[in-house]
Amino acid sequence: MRKIAHISDLHFGTEDNQIASGLLKDIEEKNPSLVVVSGDLTQRARAGQFKAAKEYLDKIHFPKIIVPGNHDIPLFDIFRRFFFPLTRYKKYITEDLTPFYRDDEIAVLGINTARSFTWKNGRISVEQMQVVKDNLLPIKMPLIEILVIHHQFIPSPTENVSLVGRATQALEVIDECGIDLVLAGHLHEGFTGDIQTYHPSRRSIIIAQAGTAISNRRRGDPNSYNFITLDHKHILIEVRLWNGSTFEKSEEVSYKHDGEKWNRKN
Repeated sequence: MRKIAHISDLHFGTEDNQIASGLLKDIEEKNPSLVVVSGDLTQRARAGQFKAAKEYLDKIHFPKIIVPGNHDIPLFDIFRRFFFPLTRYKKYITEDLTPFYRDDEIAVLGINTARSFTWKNGRISVEQMQVVKDNLLPIKMPLIEILVIHHQFIPSPTENVSLVGRATQALEVIDECGIDLVLAGHLHEGFTGDIQTYHPSRRSIIIAQAGTAISNRRRGDPNSYNFITLDHKHILIEVRLWNGSTFEKSEEVSYKHDGEKWNRKN
């Protein structure tokens, strides 16, 4: 059994310090096997914001998988945006844009979907699809395979948003590789779903979107993150909401594998 704290959209530069402290405390108490950060560490990709993000993430003393988001590429600094889009991210956070974690129960790969030529939407390249194949195609059950990106593969239940670019082609690769779970952010809205509801995949693939963990850039929902407990037969996704003084369980979604697919349990 593995435990993953899935946090997203920290947006340093707009962070709430009380909530940020509460998140550190909650993660420490939950004692995850891995912490996943699915992008938008900063609000405007400024050096001071990246420094603050690094100092914060260094306080999380668990293995981490981190990917950038569209806000981690400069918006107004046009020269840096198009010629050196992730220089500061690489300097302060990590140079690894395809982070990989594996133990005897899970294999987790991160992919960068942020692009200079789009304002907020993301894409997956053909080269990145090959990276997914190279890392995850050799993985076999009973290991759970997990992909981490910033942008979404399934639509929001509340608003009309574009899916990550080349989503259909990428989902074919995800299907082929046997990926069980995709973790993403971007929308500041937490929800889950099975890709088979939206795409003719041969396999069920669970998508878990995380809300904004500590930013005051909320879109109607309280600050939240996902705490996921899983093994090769069961995935439990617990949404933990900030209640004004601490994070607490709000709801949970459970999936059980019947040998062929993941089935949602009511």
